[in-house]
Amino acid sequence: MKKLNRKQFLFYLKEFLIINFGALLAAVAIYFFMLPSHIAVGSGSALAMVASNYIPLPVSVLSLALNVILLTIGFILIGPAFGAKTVYTSIMLPIFMGVFEWLFPNFQSLTQDPLLDLICYILIVGMAMAILFSRNASSGGLDIVAKILNKFFKIELGRAGALAGIAVALTSALCYDTKTVVLSVLGTYFGGIVVDHFIFGLNIKRRVCVISPKLDEIVQFILHDLHSGATLNEIIGAYDNTPRKEVITIVDKHEYRKLMEFVRRVDPKAFVTVYSVGEIRYQPKIKP
Repeated sequence: MKKLNRKQFLFYLKEFLIINFGALLAAVAIYFFMLPSHIAVGSGSALAMVASNYIPLPVSVLSLALNVILLTIGFILIGPAFGAKTVYTSIMLPIFMGVFEWLFPNFQSLTQDPLLDLICYILIVGMAMAILFSRNASSGGLDIVAKILNKFFKIELGRAGALAGIAVALTSALCYDTKTVVLSVLGTYFGGIVVDHFIFGLNIKRRVCVISPKLDEIVQFILHDLHSGATLNEIIGAYDNTPRKEVITIVDKHEYRKLMEFVRRVDPKAFVTVYSVGEIRYQPKIKP
């Protein structure tokens, strides 16, 4: 077995701590905000909460059992496509919930308001999912159902996840009042939007294209002040067939503000177009 060097050990330790923190944060959202108000926001834990009204077991135990069942079904139907990190998180999440059940038995709502509990749950679980997603992990549960629907019914993953979440939210009608059912469905819908914001919105960059007579100064600013990359393109204006150059760069929000201030200062009449970029990938060339 190959021995890890110090750098590798620190990398895996960091991954381990971050994934555990993400799972812990999700458990906090579920135990302290979702469960006290009985809001079944579409998730495996919400389904376990509904099931606990009929099966005399703690929600953490039911959640763990549900995750194990879903993981087993997933391995059988779609193969080991989840990864060790998702399997680990699927087990650790209910374990953290079990710890909270032991430390804070019969916990009551902090806010005494189901709507406030829902808002707090959505925000906290959104951060937790973003943390897990950043480490290429997820909480399992309905993610597995979504992958099964995607494989056998050709439903795109996002829509499949939404359908599974709404179905779980509607199960709250078996145990709770109409207000709780409505909050569960709305929470599932808006929760997906918030999770997408935390996962993708915070990482959005801007693709800036600039045409200007002062292009050399702008390029130097991008390269040496922003320490960012840039691409120069030869272009021809359709109106007068005049050849020009265009610089293209991708910057974050902070760099974008600096770049726009500089462009306005050196050439207020510069032609600038800006696009949002949600993801950047580099595919290195494979040598034959």
